[in-house]
Amino acid sequence: MIGVRWVGVGLVAMTLAAGGRAGAQTIQVNKDNRTIAITTTDEAEAVADRAVVSIGFTIYGTDQDGTYADASKTSNAIMQALKDAGIKPEAIESTEQNLSALEDSDKPRYSKGIRFVASQGWTVTVPAGAAADTLHTAVLAGANNSGNINWQLADGSRLEGEAAERALAHAREIAERMTKGLGVRLGPLVYASNQTPPRDGIFGLMQTESAMSSRVLSKNLKPLAIRPEKITKSATVYAVFALE
Repeated sequence: MIGVRWVGVGLVAMTLAAGGRAGAQTIQVNKDNRTIAITTTDEAEAVADRAVVSIGFTIYGTDQDGTYADASKTSNAIMQALKDAGIKPEAIESTEQNLSALEDSDKPRYSKGIRFVASQGWTVTVPAGAAADTLHTAVLAGANNSGNINWQLADGSRLEGEAAERALAHAREIAERMTKGLGVRLGPLVYASNQTPPRDGIFGLMQTESAMSSRVLSKNLKPLAIRPEKITKSATVYAVFALE
């Protein structure tokens, strides 16, 4: 259930004998069209119901063919593990894949004869409650460079609408209180605009030395304790009401 809370009031401006302006629109004010303009900001909050989990691996090798072969085995092992876990192919998207010569500036590995590095990455979109198991499954299969989680709402527009609706209602409340002091009556809304900046959550990367060591060490481990993030959307509403 989506919760909404009021967080504050921004600039309050009143125009009774001169023109007001919001963005590119000019509010015309004269003896027949008096207005009052209010700006408020509110937020709506809900627990994320969708997770975009970043998974991937990085491995090193002494020659190109051997490094590529190991990368291919690891890549297909990860995909098979996700498939066996019931994740549909359309929920998985490739983000990067690379096979390149190792720079000699990496002296510790270079001194051991390591000359190539391979990496690959994907994003997996699952229900929020499945994020921990998805990450765990991938890591067990060799995804030693994984962990980012982008928490989302399947219907983010609903939360934005909640915030904007709350801000607009609060703007009207303020306008009504101000008009009482002026001895006039508040008329209908004649103009409104709002902004709803996005906010995403991130869970940091985990990295281990190699895909093989990650797979072996993680066999008896339980999934990480991960809880979905609360998503907050804010709306700043500029509302202009007529005065009667």
